[in-house]
Amino acid sequence: MTRIPDAIEDDLLDVILACRPVYSRGQEVAAFELLLQGEEPSQRATLSDIEASSQVILGTYTQLFQAGRVRRVPSFLKVTDEVIMAPELPDLPKDHYILEIPEGMLLTSDRVERLSHLAQRGYRLALADYDPDDAELDVLLDVVHIVKVDTRLQDDGVLRRAADKSRDYGVEMLADNLDSRERFLRCVELGFDYYQGDFLSAPSPVKGKKITGNKILLLQLLSELHSPEASPLRLEAIALKDANLTYRILKVVNSAAVGLRREVNSLSHAIGLMGLEEIKRWANLFLVAGESDKPEALTRSMLVRGRMCEVLAEIAGRDNTINHFIVGLLSQLDALMDIAMPELMKQVPLNKEVKSALLERSGSLGEILGEVERYEQGRFDELEILQDTRYYEAAYRHATAWARQVQQAMNSGNEAR
Repeated sequence: MTRIPDAIEDDLLDVILACRPVYSRGQEVAAFELLLQGEEPSQRATLSDIEASSQVILGTYTQLFQAGRVRRVPSFLKVTDEVIMAPELPDLPKDHYILEIPEGMLLTSDRVERLSHLAQRGYRLALADYDPDDAELDVLLDVVHIVKVDTRLQDDGVLRRAADKSRDYGVEMLADNLDSRERFLRCVELGFDYYQGDFLSAPSPVKGKKITGNKILLLQLLSELHSPEASPLRLEAIALKDANLTYRILKVVNSAAVGLRREVNSLSHAIGLMGLEEIKRWANLFLVAGESDKPEALTRSMLVRGRMCEVLAEIAGRDNTINHFIVGLLSQLDALMDIAMPELMKQVPLNKEVKSALLERSGSLGEILGEVERYEQGRFDELEILQDTRYYEAAYRHATAWARQVQQAMNSGNEAR
């Protein structure tokens, strides 16, 4: 029987759940959109879905480490017509949820009255797929608090009209499905309040750019870690070239993110206690951290993806789970460094299997990475590696909590320098 990680085996839900970040103009996470699928194959929450998952959502998914502290952000929750028309809602904290009105809902007088009643009771409402040229939606602009505009479907003129009309009604605006930084900046110019999409993960490659600074030292450390002749003393000799880097590594491995019972006072000591594979993990973590011109949200995304790849690999009985972690972690390194992935693979000392997974999504490493990417996008019907789909959510939830803890530990190491 495949061993299930102890952290998740007794903590399974009957819903699948992923979170898409919603960003502010400063590219901080302002909210999450919940992609939730219960017994019915829909990504809209029913009353039973809400009752089954709300405690976990509030306990894990709405909390993140950002700007030096753990904070809670609200969540957009796509709801069914059943939820909108229900006489009473489950215990749903109004400050933590934004109820998203499904696109294409028939706007009868009863539904509009019900939405107005929910708003009067203090629930925040969002309207999906808003089109300013659809006059039938005007009746909702006096009711909702946020309109979401699909930037893939609307041209610049429609975006401008949506911005003007929303301002007239005092409604906030969310630019959805942004896939490039240029599109993001255009929506900033138009005055949108919130932004959603893959634009943070889209690299803006700078021709000839190289990895610089203490990242070079980390690459030397990684190169040695991948050498069959690696030894604690040789690794320590490389790390000691940068006292701050050594201190930060020791600070993190002594933190709760690792959970050692003995204080580690040297890199060779850490290797003796943890092993080379675990040190390899942390060297990769420092490689993706500390880019001052990149938002924390990108690092968080990389951490969550890396850890989920590793946990899924363990559940599925794959070998070399640390390599699955590295592949997931580094799969957005091109966006972090603004260096195209093929060029990065020339600079980063990784084995052929890892590089092929990152470039081509090939092999076991690439298969697990692709599965996690589909999960993140809410393409739940395309998941195929695990028979019991409940383990996907448990792995994702575990990875989310782990990423928050690691960001805290790494931030503590930075502050202590």
